[in-house]
Amino acid sequence: MDRAAARLINTLLGNDESDAVLEMHFPAAEIEFDSESSIAIGGADLSATLNETPIRNWSSFTANQGDILEFTKPVSGTRVYLAVKNGFAIDEWLGSQSTNLIAGSGGYGGRKLNSGDRLELRSPRTVKPHAIGPSIVPKYSRFPTVRVVASGEFDLLTAVSEQAFLNEGFTVTKDSNRMGYRLSGPPLHLLHKKEMVSAAVTFGTIQLLPDGQLIVLMADHQTAGGYPRIANVISADLPLLAQLGTNDGVSFHLVSIEEAERLQAAFERDLCRLRTGIRLLG
Repeated sequence: MDRAAARLINTLLGNDESDAVLEMHFPAAEIEFDSESSIAIGGADLSATLNETPIRNWSSFTANQGDILEFTKPVSGTRVYLAVKNGFAIDEWLGSQSTNLIAGSGGYGGRKLNSGDRLELRSPRTVKPHAIGPSIVPKYSRFPTVRVVASGEFDLLTAVSEQAFLNEGFTVTKDSNRMGYRLSGPPLHLLHKKEMVSAAVTFGTIQLLPDGQLIVLMADHQTAGGYPRIANVISADLPLLAQLGTNDGVSFHLVSIEEAERLQAAFERDLCRLRTGIRLLG
């Protein structure tokens, strides 16, 4: 869900950015290490401890044989991520190590992890610990303003609906999941009813449902949809959405495609600098 967090903590360890990580919610796993390895955590702040000693988010450190990692209290965000040096020994499925729970494929037997499961590390080893500065870390919030670009049917909104979309707040409802967040807010309307042929959608596409409410497609989204696409959350702000939970809020701010590209390019540039720094420091 929060791809920036996964990329950042893998970079901290000198891993490939796409190496598998653990994605956890609260109450999160209690993890015992049976071999020494460098690990890194990022994403939500769930008050991580190693052998009951608090450890910092967005940092890497060494876990020794017998050490126990726990997450004791949610502070901010919804999803915390754990990476290990050289990654987990997980088979690839369709070129990915991710788990698709709906298809029951990929990852660890295509399912969520259960108590007693044992994850093998690809090649456990330790490296010098590092930490990430705040400038590159996503600015998580329970009510972020996320930037969007206009999508195919944005111009079909009524003037009142366009103003409501860009000036009102929306709430993530309990009917949300990894496929999409259903939002509750002021109902939006099109200038006239439109019969639509299914069209391509992606992570962050905002669709207008028949009842006037919105759905934002998330990591496990389908590839095509038949509802009007009024906007798309820019790549740089997807992590802010990924860390929202039920009853959290969100508002939207319209930007140009050029601005969206500039913001993503700035993140990629900062990530490249981090990667270079980690490599030079060893």
